[in-house]
Amino acid sequence: MAMSFHFHPLAASRVHFSPLPFAAAAGAPSPSSSVAIAAHHQHGRRRFSAIVATAAAASAATTEFDFKAYMGERAVAVNRALDAAVPAGEPPAALHDAMRYALLAGGKRVRPALCLAACAVVGGPEPWAMPAAAAVEMVHTMSLVHDDLPCMDDDDLRRGKPTCHVVYGEPIAVLAGDALLSLSFHHMASVGSYPPDVDPEKHPARVVRAIGELARCIGSEGLVAGQLKKCSTCPLQVVDLEMTGTSETVPLERLEYIHLHKTAALLEASVVIGAIIGGGTDEQIERLRKYARSIGLLFQVVDDILDVTKSSEELGKTAGKDLASDKTTYPKLLGLEKSREFAEELLSDAVEQLACFDKEKAAPLLHLANYIAHRQN
Repeated sequence: MAMSFHFHPLAASRVHFSPLPFAAAAGAPSPSSSVAIAAHHQHGRRRFSAIVATAAAASAATTEFDFKAYMGERAVAVNRALDAAVPAGEPPAALHDAMRYALLAGGKRVRPALCLAACAVVGGPEPWAMPAAAAVEMVHTMSLVHDDLPCMDDDDLRRGKPTCHVVYGEPIAVLAGDALLSLSFHHMASVGSYPPDVDPEKHPARVVRAIGELARCIGSEGLVAGQLKKCSTCPLQVVDLEMTGTSETVPLERLEYIHLHKTAALLEASVVIGAIIGGGTDEQIERLRKYARSIGLLFQVVDDILDVTKSSEELGKTAGKDLASDKTTYPKLLGLEKSREFAEELLSDAVEQLACFDKEKAAPLLHLANYIAHRQN
């Protein structure tokens, strides 16, 4: 009997698919079902080929775009902004050192690049969005510092380096994360963070709206709802923890809920606040929101795949932790091949949301979606 999973209403994806039967779990198929299974496989191959062709065609339209150079230039500009935003050597020196260690320890700067690209695709100058781009990277770094703590995921490696609490101790790491979160909003709200050519009439309202969007996406209805684990000193328990080590069959909708909040929320905020600062229309902002939710889920599906197919050296973080802790992931729920197909469907969905924008201006967002889909770490 085929089962159809319908995604949460918040998801950008319109995908409804029936997973292939798992012989190991359900036993070998009976002769009477072999024809149906063969047809299912054939349908899946045709659909998968169509999805890949759609994404490839969109990518081919912008083959002259130098994505590596684009990301390198944005990373340099973002790192410069982050370096300037956190004082070096000023008291409290230990706290500022820990903040800078975590913030400037590397990273691809995908979220800031999304923010800058979203501003540009709606017609806004990229420098207008640089304070917001720096802010989302501060929030992202905060989430990594806190997620690595012993009371959370208890990880010793991040971006190929010892985690913040390993170097500076748990108390300083907690405070460094707190300070980065506070600084992100201060940086976005400060008049001095923005270039002088911003629209003096419209800019303040856009900044207020963008700050509200960031707060919503990372608060108790967003990132925090998905990130929180069961603390060793308190009885808090939320969905991500509840799904770890359970013998219960986890519905796909529940797994999607976790990742729409834990992973997709900040990617969504990065794109949406860039579009807001850039002066996008409501229709443009909502299209970009759907794009962001698709790539947010895509990011997590790929992350789950990499966790079981790559080494710690290749990833720059501890590999295989999800498998070791019996955590519910897309490969565990769907199998590796179906997870890869799901990733391609999400990529196709993201590409579709960009169709109404100028192709040249949309090229960074298109290539960022492809990068997220095909990244190797």
